[in-house]
Amino acid sequence: MIEIHQVEPFGDSAFLIQFDQANLEDANSDAIRLHTWLNDHRINGILESIPGFASLLITYDAFILGADEVEGWIKNLALSCPDQKHDLGRLVEVPVIYGGSAGPDLLSVANLHNLTPEEVIQLHCQGEYRVAMMGFTPGFVYLSGLDPKLTTPRLPTPRTSVPAGSVGIAGTQTGIYSIDSPGGWQLIGQTKIKLFEPSLESPFYFRLGDRIKFIATESTLSI
Repeated sequence: MIEIHQVEPFGDSAFLIQFDQANLEDANSDAIRLHTWLNDHRINGILESIPGFASLLITYDAFILGADEVEGWIKNLALSCPDQKHDLGRLVEVPVIYGGSAGPDLLSVANLHNLTPEEVIQLHCQGEYRVAMMGFTPGFVYLSGLDPKLTTPRLPTPRTSVPAGSVGIAGTQTGIYSIDSPGGWQLIGQTKIKLFEPSLESPFYFRLGDRIKFIATESTLSI
């Protein structure tokens, strides 16, 4: 059963589903699970589902479905959706060059936490992360699972340009920039994996629920 906290109208043809955040990992699992189910079962009148970290926005065609019908359907589906909460996504290894021009904030992150740069790298690589949400730019991945010892605030002033593939930390999350863009995350490294390729039929390298393991490359310690 999916633990829905609240279902509320969002404009005239959408509902925002809020999941129980008592356990954020479970809330995120529920959001991904319901989103995946909707993608696998094309429901007439349901146009799109857009997952957040602990929410899901469902848009519908008001000429096909009524608001009461959609709200009741959402609540019934939450009770009957197959329990796949603990299914594991793909495990993807992501090679990262840490420090130097690839990770200009590595030293400041280390200093903030009274760690050496090598200790920051070790902590960042020892965890297994999950793609909890995608957005901001096409293919940008927000990853849960960051070691609490590395919780780091965003930069006070965002950079006007961050290179694609940059690996950063913001608050309790780590993430990977998918394209060149502005951004305020603390940059500790960079991967050469291309996260977004619009010419492909499946343009995104990662999928919701994928598990990620960062692997430090040989040039890691050139900081």
